[in-house]
Amino acid sequence: MSKRKIIEIDEEKCSGCGLCMPACPEGAIQIIDGKARLISDMYCDGLGACLGECPEDALKIVEREAEEFDEEAMKAHLKKMEEEQQRPDQNFSGCPGSRVMEWRNEREVVQPPEDARPAQSELRQWPVQLVLVNPQAQYFQNADLAIVADCVPFAYANFHQDLLKDKSLVVGCPKLDDLGFYQQKLAQIFSMNNIKSVTTVIMEVPCCAGLGYAVQQAMAESGKDIPMETVVIGIKGNRKPEAVTTS
Repeated sequence: MSKRKIIEIDEEKCSGCGLCMPACPEGAIQIIDGKARLISDMYCDGLGACLGECPEDALKIVEREAEEFDEEAMKAHLKKMEEEQQRPDQNFSGCPGSRVMEWRNEREVVQPPEDARPAQSELRQWPVQLVLVNPQAQYFQNADLAIVADCVPFAYANFHQDLLKDKSLVVGCPKLDDLGFYQQKLAQIFSMNNIKSVTTVIMEVPCCAGLGYAVQQAMAESGKDIPMETVVIGIKGNRKPEAVTTS
């Protein structure tokens, strides 16, 4: 063991958003108990590829006594992660948002009444992708705005009636898209329009928290003080009770 450069994670700052995990090509960082953690010194090369992805500035490179970087052990670790990701078991140690799971056989099939009316779409604008919307679009003026992670409408069956009705909408994925661009676009929407309220709807997986972070930062950047609520949807489609409201 010798002194070398290696990543250090400030658990007090870490929000558990998971954005650092895809940025670590060695798979040395995992979310454990809601926090990013370095799982083994030998997997970290100390080059800091993950540094720029943390919205909380919880990562830094330090010099300390550590096991030497072991490339062969790291490759074996990555191979094991890849194999586990293909199995819907409970031992997968990679990104919680990417673990393969299936529960279709657990669901009870309920037949609707014969006279039931088809569900009505509550969407009232186009486009909806945050990358595509015009910040000055008329549908943002005097609107209650829903900012929604891409996966939510697929997971939550009552999305239209419970969360979209009477709202304007933007959707995006904080894991796959540019979070900095999201923040900039949202700040423009907030500052250019009289937004009455903001409801941020995310999935329970750690990486989805990045969208909530972008909304908060955009609000601060815009200088507005708009009532905000955060709603969390479980991966099995249940609405979590711990909604957070701020003003």
